[in-house]
Amino acid sequence: MNLVTPVRTAIVGFGSVAEKMHAPLIQVCPDLELTAVVERSTNKCESLYPGVRTFRSLEELLKEDAADLIVITTPNEFHFPMAKMVMEAGKHVVVDKPVTIFSHEAEELKQIAENHNRVCSVFHNRRFDGDFKTVQKIISESILGRLVYLESHFDRFRPNVSENWREKDVLGNGITYDLGSHLIDQVVLLFGLPESVQADILKQRTKAVADDHFDVVLDYGDKKARVTAGVLVNAPTPKFLILGEKGSYQKFGLDVQEAAFKAGEKPEGINWGVEPEEKWGKLYLGEEVHPYPSLPGDYRVFYQNVADAILKNTELKVTLEQTISVLKLIEAAFLSSKEGRKVHRSEGSW
Repeated sequence: MNLVTPVRTAIVGFGSVAEKMHAPLIQVCPDLELTAVVERSTNKCESLYPGVRTFRSLEELLKEDAADLIVITTPNEFHFPMAKMVMEAGKHVVVDKPVTIFSHEAEELKQIAENHNRVCSVFHNRRFDGDFKTVQKIISESILGRLVYLESHFDRFRPNVSENWREKDVLGNGITYDLGSHLIDQVVLLFGLPESVQADILKQRTKAVADDHFDVVLDYGDKKARVTAGVLVNAPTPKFLILGEKGSYQKFGLDVQEAAFKAGEKPEGINWGVEPEEKWGKLYLGEEVHPYPSLPGDYRVFYQNVADAILKNTELKVTLEQTISVLKLIEAAFLSSKEGRKVHRSEGSW
C-alpha cells in the first residue's frame, strides 16, 4: 500500500473517550486526517468534524475503502474480531488498551500484523503521562539510589454503579482491564517482567457485577511494585510512592491532560500537558524535602509515532509484544485472586 500524508484515519465507535481524546489527537497530528467514523445510530462525529463520513458498520467502512488507519474504541469484547478484520482487509490499526481480552488473541493479532505487514499499535496513552515520565527520569538518574518499593494508585470515588459497559456483565469488563492495564504496563516499562504476581480483585460496591477494586503486587526479588485502584476512595492517596536507599518520592494528583480533554481544550501548543508547580511531587532526601518538577505529559506523541511507523517504517513505541506481556500478567492476577496464592512466572509464561 503506497500511502501519502496525511494518512486517512477512521474511528470505530464514538463514545466519550473517542470524542474527547482520540479525535482531537488525530486532528492535531499533521500526518493524519480524520476522514470517517463508525457510529451505530448517530452522526455526532460528523457534526463536530465537517467532512467526516459516517458509516453504520466496520464492514461498510472497509467496503468503501474510506480509511487506511482504523482506530478501534469499542468495548473490549469487539477488539479482537475487529482488529483482525481490519488487518486482513489490508489496513493499519490502533486498538484501545488492553488490546484484547485474552493474551492468545493478541498473539494472533501479532501474527496477522506480521503476515500482512500492517502497523498494529495499542493506545497506552498513560505511558505519556507527565508523572510517569517524571518517575522514569528519577529512576534513570538513580536519584533515590537502589529502589526497594514502588506504589502506583488510580483511585476514585464513584459509589454508584453506572450504565457504562465496563460495569456490566460482559467479557473484558471491570477496573482491572481498564486501569490495571495502564498501571501494570508502566511498571513493566520501568522494571521489566516480574518473578511473580499476587493479587486481590474484588467487587466492593453494592450490586456491582464487575470488579471495581484491585491490589496487585509484582515481585522482582530485590524490590516490589504494588499497583492498586478502587472506586470507593474519597480521600487523597498518592499517585506514585517510590522508596529507595537514598530517599523517597511522593506524587499526588493525576496527569493534567485528561482534565484538559474533558474541558474541551485542544491538545495544541508548547504548554499542553504542563503541570502547575503546586502539583509537583516531592523528593524526601535525608532531612530535606523539596518539590521535584514534573515533566510535561504529551499524548500527541502516540499518534505521531503511529503515523511515522506507517509512513517512514519507524519503530512503534507501543508494540503488541509488550501488550501481550501485560495481558498475561492480568490473567495471572485474576488467577492469583481466584486461588488466593502467588502465581510465578513459570506458570504464567509472560
